Amino acid sequence: MMPAGADYLSITERVASGRAARRRVAPGDLGEVPPGVLDAGTHRDPMELLLQQADSRVPELVPIRHGRMARSPFTFYRGAALPMADDLSRTPHSGMTVQLCGDAHLSNFGFFATPERRLAFDVNDFDETYPGPFEWDVKRLAASLVVAALDNGFGRKEGKAVARECAREYRETMAAQADLGTLDSWYSHTEPAGSLDGIRQTINAATAKNLEKQIKKAWRHNSLQALSKLTTVTDGKVGFVSSPPLIVPVEELLEPTAIEGAYAELHGRLRDFRETMPPHHRVLLDKFELVAMARKVVGVGSVGTRAWVLLFRGKGDGDPLLLQAKEAQESVLARYLGGPEHLNQGERVVNGQRLIQAVSDVFLGWDSGVGFDGVYRDFYLRQLRDGKGSVVIETLDPAALRAYGRVCGRVLAYGHTRSGDPVAISEYLGSTDEFDRAMGRFAIRYAECNARDHATFVAAIDRGAIAAIADY
Repeated sequence: MMPAGADYLSITERVASGRAARRRVAPGDLGEVPPGVLDAGTHRDPMELLLQQADSRVPELVPIRHGRMARSPFTFYRGAALPMADDLSRTPHSGMTVQLCGDAHLSNFGFFATPERRLAFDVNDFDETYPGPFEWDVKRLAASLVVAALDNGFGRKEGKAVARECAREYRETMAAQADLGTLDSWYSHTEPAGSLDGIRQTINAATAKNLEKQIKKAWRHNSLQALSKLTTVTDGKVGFVSSPPLIVPVEELLEPTAIEGAYAELHGRLRDFRETMPPHHRVLLDKFELVAMARKVVGVGSVGTRAWVLLFRGKGDGDPLLLQAKEAQESVLARYLGGPEHLNQGERVVNGQRLIQAVSDVFLGWDSGVGFDGVYRDFYLRQLRDGKGSVVIETLDPAALRAYGRVCGRVLAYGHTRSGDPVAISEYLGSTDEFDRAMGRFAIRYAECNARDHATFVAAIDRGAIAAIADY
């Protein structure tokens, strides 16, 4: 990634940079897995890393996280970003830095509504965003495709082909970006109406119908829809439903004498959050009044971090806004990459998202302060639902998964282009399938490792060494 105030490089110098990186580490070498990943009985212990993460999380929610991860090799993979970062740190890397998503698995791509009220398709999770070698994101994505393929009952050969096609799409998109003008490259983005046409043409009728259903469903995911699902009216007042442990109003988490002070503190924190928004978006936020707050369990890997939903009203109760305040901890990549230190992890997430996405949520911002437990924590805020949706991976047939993997590879390349140098990266990747084959080799090997780790994880739960709740 080009640092602020970096010297301008000519095309010739950028091409030379890519060639020099290629001489240091050939694209084919990126297919290696670290020592010990495929060998049982080595010093590698992903379980220890996962349990380390539990130390900073809400204790009563950690077993829910473990229960969700145990459901399948794919859900385990979703929660195992830290073990994979540890593994990637022991592999050869290109040295070509971009702003990484940091957790670019298949389910972290999806739909959302832009401020222009169009539906975009992009990376949509940035908790682990951090500068690092571009291929770390590609490896995370490629391996997730193989894990999903095997979970869906496809063979190893099919899974490897899916990963290779995703890598090829990334490589070819990066080459196309290198040929574009700087502004055209920056503004590149993907809309479902166009980008998913290729999927529709390669899948059976039932899968195509399901895909259309998911796109329409995304449009219905807005604050009004969330209001109907997450809130209730008691004595004429709108508040969040109580469905512990998945959603718990703040009034049930605190002593009655502490509630008024908690809301006073929250109003102060919202004023600080407001200052991190662009001035014209602050005007929009000021048109809403805070009504209620609740703790909400989200995702798989994120379960146990503090996540809150905030209900606001505009002209009345039927004019809602729901924001999510999500705790931001240090990126799992930070301990392995010599990148920048961040005074506020929420700011890290927000700035990474704004850099990677073509367009971001108008309510995106960050805040920090002492929580209800007396511990100082960082948060970032965004809309809970604004046209958000995703493709149900379990419903995809082999052809659809291949096409969907290509779309995700294309979108990832667009995001990397904004912070990295597409000319240098394209020169590094080359015009042959060397990189594609390397990603296919890595992905199939890492999927095998993930399956073994998942089995070890489930066995530890079964013997009582790891606490897990399977019903949430």
